[in-house]
Order: sequence, then C-alpha cells, then structure tokens
Amino acid sequence: MSAEYRSDVEAVDAMAKSFRELRSEIGKVIIGQDDVVKAVIISLFSNGHSLLVGVPGLAKTLLVSTIADVLDLEFKRIQFTPDLMPSDITGSEILDENRHFKFNKGPLFTNILLADEINRTPPKTQAALLEAMQERSVTVAGERHVLSKPFFVLATQNPIEQEGTYPLPEAQLDRFMFNIPLDYPSYQEEVQVVKSTTSNDKYVLKNILTGDQILGFQSLVRKIPIADNVLEYAVSLASKTRPNTTLATQEVNNYISWGAGPRASQYLVLGAKCHAAIHGKYSPDKEDVQAIAYYVLRHRIVKNYKAEAEGITEEQIIKTLF
Repeated sequence: MSAEYRSDVEAVDAMAKSFRELRSEIGKVIIGQDDVVKAVIISLFSNGHSLLVGVPGLAKTLLVSTIADVLDLEFKRIQFTPDLMPSDITGSEILDENRHFKFNKGPLFTNILLADEINRTPPKTQAALLEAMQERSVTVAGERHVLSKPFFVLATQNPIEQEGTYPLPEAQLDRFMFNIPLDYPSYQEEVQVVKSTTSNDKYVLKNILTGDQILGFQSLVRKIPIADNVLEYAVSLASKTRPNTTLATQEVNNYISWGAGPRASQYLVLGAKCHAAIHGKYSPDKEDVQAIAYYVLRHRIVKNYKAEAEGITEEQIIKTLF
C-alpha cells in the first residue's frame, strides 16, 4: 500500500474511483466498447498483457493511444511486418563516435506498447517481444537490459486474413492475461462515432493516474484477500477445461483437445480480485471469477476437429463450465 492511503480499504476505494474516472475520460473519445475498456484496465491493474482481436477499423489503435493519454505514461507503437527483425524492437549495439559500443534502445523501452498485428511477424521477432513480456527485460549481445515499470503490452490481431501470417503458438498466447474480442458497434454507437470523427471536435484528455499510482494498484490487487472457496472455484474452472482429467466435463472431453494450464488459474484469481476492487468490493466472489473467465480461458483452450465441424465456439464451451 502506498503512503498516500491510510489503509488498504481506502486504497481499494481510491482504485474504484480511479477506474470510474478513467472510464469516463476514455469515453470522451471511445464510443461504446465499455466491456473492452474495462477488460484492458483490469489487465493493466493486474500487471498482465492483453491481446485485442478484431477486424480492421474497430478503433483498436485509437483505444490504446487514448488509454496511454489518460495515464501519465510513455506510449509507443510497433507495426509488425514480415521483415521486422528482433533488433528492430529490442534495440541494438552501435559504435559511437569514440569507437565504443553503445546500446541504442528500441521501442520496447516504454510503459505501454502497442504491438499492432502481432501475427504478421515471423516467430523470431514474436519471441523477442514475448521474452520482454515475460521477463520484463531484454537481452542484447549478452547484456540484460531491464524495462521501465509499469510495462504493459497490448497486441492486436486481425482474425480474418490468415494469408502471410504467423499465428501465435499456444505457449506464446499463454503469456497474455486476457484475449479481448472487439465487435462491431451498434447502429446508434456507429452514428455517434461517425458524427464525432467527421467533425472538427478535438478532446483534451486529463491525466488520471501516474505510473507510480498504477504500480501501487498492481501491488494492492495482490494483497486483496480471497476466500478459499472462491480460489478453489477459479482453479476448478481452469481444471475443468483439461480433457480426460477427473474434473473435465462431457463437453470438454467431446470438443477440446488441449486445456488451460496453471497460469489460467493465477490470472482468474488476479482478475477476479481486480474486478471486485474496481466495483468497490473488498474481496471477490464467484461472480467476479465468472465475469473475467471468458477473457482468461478463450485463448487457452484448443478445440478439436469435432468442435470445428459442429461450429462450437470457445464461449459456448466456457459457458458450460459455470
């Protein structure tokens, strides 16, 4: 708990208030997408990374840059392409004027990184980003360089075009706390979007939180108590997704070839704690686990051919676990 709050209860209240302020400030620019904004903020407060999946033109990039604007954080964007090299994102050693090697930092050295179309770049470059996400550091020419804190990756992926893409392997998808789908706006929302984007309106956004406050909230989330039965419920949800194990459901055995690992259980607990806190509760219950379960489990279960043939979605399978 940071020095500015007298107790953890006061800190949780401050976190809930900050969340409401963040949401209304982001809402000045981003119309609709409430669930997406909420999920991104939860993963930020939980010190996890997110993968945004949606067709082009749904304001994924605008959403990330708006979030960076309302947080007093440095923001960089990398457009992933097939010819991008690991050194293009991590940085490289260069000879300076005195003939000494000097490390020239790449765009990874920031607080919020937008990895645009992460599936467009070869596995070698994806691996460099994923090392940074996991270790919060990069290794160049045998030297380890620590990234600034907080460090938060938002990667985007276009689910339509598969030509010329390098899908992320399951082990790498597991590095992302949340997989957040973006949908088309409703008719009313689209009318508002078009109105605001085709006029001269410019919004000046206020900074709501500093990096230090975010780090304080990240450690606060871990301190939030959770009842044993809720924790066991979160672990059982993840366990149920593993086919041919004791807790596996009939649907899982029928439609899933690979289930979620222990990291899913950890993220279900952290996400539930954060979900409770931003809604002003001091301890999560089963509803908080369910509220974030889709985001955590969606990219951690692998459907088999039978599920593909019958058109069964990940969401339908996850729903049966409740």
